[in-house]
Amino acid sequence: MEPIVIHPAESLHGRLQRGRGCAARRAAGTPGARDLIYDCVSRDPRWDTLEARGLYFARLILDLELEITPIIEHIFDPDDRLDTEPDRTNLALDVLAQLVRLGRREAALPLRRYAADGANWYTALQSLVELDDPALADGLDEVAAARCDDRALAWLCGVDGAVTRMWARRQPRIAAARRPETRPHEPRISLTGHSAADLAARVRARGDGATAAILELGRRHSPLVLDLVEECLPTGSYDGPLCRAVRDLGPAALTRARVWVAEQRSYSDVGIDVLSAHGTEVDAGPLLDALEIALDEEDWDLAAVPTDGLGRLRTRSAIPLLLYGWTESASSQLRTNLLGALGRIDPHVAEPYLVEGLWDCEGGVRRIAAGAVPLDGATRARLRRLRHEDAEDADVRSAAARRLSDHLN
Repeated sequence: MEPIVIHPAESLHGRLQRGRGCAARRAAGTPGARDLIYDCVSRDPRWDTLEARGLYFARLILDLELEITPIIEHIFDPDDRLDTEPDRTNLALDVLAQLVRLGRREAALPLRRYAADGANWYTALQSLVELDDPALADGLDEVAAARCDDRALAWLCGVDGAVTRMWARRQPRIAAARRPETRPHEPRISLTGHSAADLAARVRARGDGATAAILELGRRHSPLVLDLVEECLPTGSYDGPLCRAVRDLGPAALTRARVWVAEQRSYSDVGIDVLSAHGTEVDAGPLLDALEIALDEEDWDLAAVPTDGLGRLRTRSAIPLLLYGWTESASSQLRTNLLGALGRIDPHVAEPYLVEGLWDCEGGVRRIAAGAVPLDGATRARLRRLRHEDAEDADVRSAAARRLSDHLN
C-alpha cells in the first residue's frame, strides 16, 4: 500500500486524518473540507487499522450533505481488480456501512455490489452481516457459500442474527458453520502438586509446559516470576506470559520494577507497566521520562501506559506532555488515555478537550467526554444526538443519557 502521509496537526487535513473532534466541528464552515474528507476516506489515514474512523467520516458526510459518488468510484477503481491491496477499501466500506446505519440507505447498494464483485468482498459481506438487515443481504448467501472456506464461513456467520438465520435456511454449509462441531479441550497439565521451585525449573528448561508454569507462578504471586523476567526476557523468551505473571504480582513487583527502569534494562517497559499500575509519587519522574520518550519517538502504543499511570497519580507536571500528545498523536486510541488522565489531574484543564471529545472518532473518547462535559447549548444538543443515534456505541449512549439525566436532577 502507499505510505500514509499524515499532514501537520495544526491543519484541518491533519486533524481530519487524526479523527479530531475540533475538525468535525470546523469542517462545515471551511471551504475545501469536502475534498479533504473524501481524501481521508480513500487514503485511509489510520496509524492502526483497529482505530475508529468509519462513523466519524460517515457523520461528516451526512451533516455536510455530501454525495457518496466519490467513495463508490474509489472502491470500484480499476486498481481494485488487481487484488494487490485489498485493505485499500476497508475504511471506505466501513463508511458506507455506517451511512446505512445513519439512514442513508442508498449506501447499501454499492456495498452489496462490492460484496459480489469487489476484491475485498469478505469485508463487505461482514459489514452487511453486522447491519443485520435481511433486505440488504438477500441473495448474498450464495456468494458467501461459494467463496468462503469453512473457517472463513464460521467467522462470518457464527454470530446469531436475522441475516445469518436467513442464509442458514438456504445454505447447508452456512447452517453447519453456525453450529460448529463441539470438540473437547485438550486437558491441561495439573501443576497443583508442584512447588514454586519446580515450576521455575520447568521454565528454565524451556520445555513443554513452561508457559503454564509461568502463569501458575503468577497466580501464586510467587516472587520467582521476577527472577525469571531477568533471565528470560533479555533473550525474548515467554514475553507475553511473563508480562501477565508480573501484573499478577501487583505491588509486590514494585521494588524490582524500579531497578529495571532505573538501569534502563531491555525489559524496562515491563517495569514501567508496574510503576503505572502500582507506583507512588516517587515514580512520577520515570513515568514522565517514559512518556516524553514515547512521544518523541512517536511510539503511540508505548505512550498509553505512562499516560495512565500519570493520570492515576494526578501528576500536574504531566499536563504539557498530555496536551502535546493530544495535538500531535497520529493514534486516535491514545486520546482515550490522554483525556482520562487530564480529567483526573485537572478537570478544569480538561474542559475544552471534553467538549471536543464529543465529536471525536474514538468511542472511548466520546464516552469519557459524555460523562463529564460541561453543559451548555451545544454540548446538550450533542449529547442528545449521541443518546438517540442507533449507530453510536452503546456505552456512549448510556453515558450521554446519564449526563443529561444528572443535569435534570
